[in-house]
Amino acid sequence: MYLNQHEIRSLLNRSFDHFVDFVQALPDHRFTATPYGKWSAGQQLHHLIKSVRPVTTAMGYPRILLRYFGVSQLPSRSYDMLAEQYDQVLAHGAKSTGAYLPGVIYSAQRPVLIQEFVKQKEKLLAHLDNWSENDLDKYRLPHPLLGKITIREMLYFTAYHNQHHLEKLQDHELRSHTWENQLQQLIF
Repeated sequence: MYLNQHEIRSLLNRSFDHFVDFVQALPDHRFTATPYGKWSAGQQLHHLIKSVRPVTTAMGYPRILLRYFGVSQLPSRSYDMLAEQYDQVLAHGAKSTGAYLPGVIYSAQRPVLIQEFVKQKEKLLAHLDNWSENDLDKYRLPHPLLGKITIREMLYFTAYHNQHHLEKLQDHELRSHTWENQLQQLIF
């Protein structure tokens, strides 16, 4: 599906808000625990902040500076096509690169991280107001795994990326081993 600005705005709002709602509802130990050797909820939140910040910053640049990355000669792919390509790249073993890896996160950092995540969402949406539909398809940004993609595709990616990490966290919650069992295994 090809989304216009209004639909992108709605998609971004939902993806950020659902992630924040889920992370806020977690007890402290589940915010910081790294189940099955994977990133904790706090680390996933930190990763998402590190991922969206360059997009937010670039969308505020004058268009002339964005020409450095070239202009697209092709129309933007649909949301579904971009999501499918990202899933394929991950399925082939691609991982987050160094600049986007989260550090150790403590429960006391949760309010600050959530505040920063929401701030990035608000800045991103404010910058989106200054973009025409044509410019969203014209200008490109580099993505570490997908190469140069249009601004529209980068916005699709941002929403999908948030959803992807939310689903990972939700999956951890639904696994057959309860958190209490995992804690008991660690203690005993």
